Amino acid sequence: MEIAVEAQASLPTRPVCQALGLSRATFYRTLAKGREVSPLNSPLPAERPPHPRALSPQERQAALDLLHEERFVDQAPAAIYATLLDNEKRYLCSIRTMYRILKAENETRERRLQTSHPKRAKPRVIAAAPNEAWSWDITHLRMIVKGTTLKLYVVLDLYSRYVVGWYLSESESAAEARHLIETLSERHGIDPGRLVLHADNGGPMRGRPLADLLESLGIERSHSRPRTSNDNPYSESQFKTMKYRPTYPDRFHSIEEARAWCREFFAWYNNEHRHESLGLLTPADVFLGRTDTVLEKRARVLREAHATHPERFVKGVPQPKRPAPVVAINPQPETPDPNAPDEAVQAEEVTKLATAGVSNH
Repeated sequence: MEIAVEAQASLPTRPVCQALGLSRATFYRTLAKGREVSPLNSPLPAERPPHPRALSPQERQAALDLLHEERFVDQAPAAIYATLLDNEKRYLCSIRTMYRILKAENETRERRLQTSHPKRAKPRVIAAAPNEAWSWDITHLRMIVKGTTLKLYVVLDLYSRYVVGWYLSESESAAEARHLIETLSERHGIDPGRLVLHADNGGPMRGRPLADLLESLGIERSHSRPRTSNDNPYSESQFKTMKYRPTYPDRFHSIEEARAWCREFFAWYNNEHRHESLGLLTPADVFLGRTDTVLEKRARVLREAHATHPERFVKGVPQPKRPAPVVAINPQPETPDPNAPDEAVQAEEVTKLATAGVSNH
């Protein structure tokens, strides 16, 4: 401080205080009071002495060793404290002191092993022809009695959106799902290793009766991720089409009425409902192999229209739109992440399947 006072006469205060490690406010305040202070870079004050009531190092170590014993390693300090008092008539330290000792050792987090749920892989289901992949789900049809519903099982062909089968029941079970899938497999002549069956994570979808059947038939299983409706979009879309029909009743009076309505709806859906993604063809056209015949008829009409009024078709003779050669759930992005080699391998497999589908048609 004396050096700062002497240098102030010939030098500016700021650089002098900076050189000596003094705050200018401290310099002026001390100068006004007529007393000196130590510089800011002086040694730190000594550590606070231990509290007279604090445990000794030996006592702290003894408490930590006790907390680490196998009989107490999974218990909270409060339970340990009570156990010592009741069973051993022993007081070691307070509950709060136990927590302080554990905190100093970074052991105050959850000490037990916790269950971790692995990240589910995104399902990718690909179909380049009918009966290569089916998607199925269950929806509820409300009855006139409040709180009562019917369960509608619907199995959809992924490639053509054709409803290959449906089943209406008052219950929802894996046994009924097994019966439905077994019947449809026989009806459509599904060979082992040919079909992928995609569904969500409901009880009937993952039940042992259905799992055993699929294994015996050589049908591959695929499941959506939990709470991810976009992993089963075609079944969800079909249910929306059904429940947004003008003739869909808000509630059904009986299962017979519901069954009659479903029979009429699915006949319309398969044979009359036209899908934009199918080139405005019906599911039955694509599923039953009538695509080329229907498109040829459309092309003939369009050629005649062009011949009659060519000026109305500035891009030449129009061509009817064809269905996509490959249909997929969660298709592979066109530009895969270079840091994900597994994704690149999957993209190559998708391309091979797409090529095979085009060559078959």
